[in-house]
Amino acid sequence: MAMKDKTIDAAPVVQTAGMPRLHKIIFSLLLAGLIVLPFFVYPVFAMKVMCFALFAAAFNLLLGFGGLLSFGHAAYFGGASYVAAHAAKVWGLTPELSVLCGAAAAGVLGLAIGSLAIRRQGIYFAMVTLAFAQMVYFVALQAEFTGGEDGIQSVPRGDLFGLISLADNIALYFFVLVVTFGGILLLYRIVHSPFGQVLKAIRENEPRAISLGYDVNRYKLIVFTLSATMAGLAGATKSQVFQLSSLTDVHWSMSGEVVLMTLLGGMGTIFGPLVGAAMIVTMQNYLATFGAWVTVIQGVIFVIGVLVFREGIVGVLSRWLKKPL
Repeated sequence: MAMKDKTIDAAPVVQTAGMPRLHKIIFSLLLAGLIVLPFFVYPVFAMKVMCFALFAAAFNLLLGFGGLLSFGHAAYFGGASYVAAHAAKVWGLTPELSVLCGAAAAGVLGLAIGSLAIRRQGIYFAMVTLAFAQMVYFVALQAEFTGGEDGIQSVPRGDLFGLISLADNIALYFFVLVVTFGGILLLYRIVHSPFGQVLKAIRENEPRAISLGYDVNRYKLIVFTLSATMAGLAGATKSQVFQLSSLTDVHWSMSGEVVLMTLLGGMGTIFGPLVGAAMIVTMQNYLATFGAWVTVIQGVIFVIGVLVFREGIVGVLSRWLKKPL
């Protein structure tokens, strides 16, 4: 028993002792780059990249660190988008409150679905999440407040804290930057906390974690809810950027895209999902002239990426540098 207590208490302390210097440098360079980015590229495109980067990072928390593959994360991304858009347009809430409402709604939905989904494992867990996501899609299609196939359009951007107008793209960009960068830092802290270390232990060897006395299902439910909440934060922010919430946000293909972003960038890494999201969104934007062929091109790139970078782009770089990224 004494050995068990020592194992539980000591492991997290060793692993969570501050941010490595390399990570501080990367985060600093990333922040500096994002601050000047809207002056070199179209701000709405840059904001879209950031929203999907946060979405991918949230999904990576569940898959890369929790070891749980969900095929239904579009339910939280799109569901939060609808709630935030409705809160801004119908309830007249300010942007920050609308985004928080969307994220909170996604968290509640994640808690409800997760409490049922975690009772299954492997492919059965993935299929349960997909089934619930399809239910959310059906509700979005049929419910009156969602606007059906038209979605919720002309969502007002409003005034931040009732003082700063977000009608200008640059002003909105820095709001999105704060939300996204803050969300990613929060996810980083979760991963490198004692809670995150337990998640990794469950991912690597669930029976051993159970034998050490951890309530595995409780940890799974918490990480599922956290992931859904952060995915909702990304979706709610996106509704402010495009002033629109549509069925595309809750469609099953959106769940597939976030899986692609995470795997291409590097599952189980901190910066991999950010790289994957940037690559996918950039391809969608600059290859739009190819029409339906964009999907084919994405598929080819994904196959090549999996064959050449089996651990994802950042995963391979991490192995080469022999430092976690």
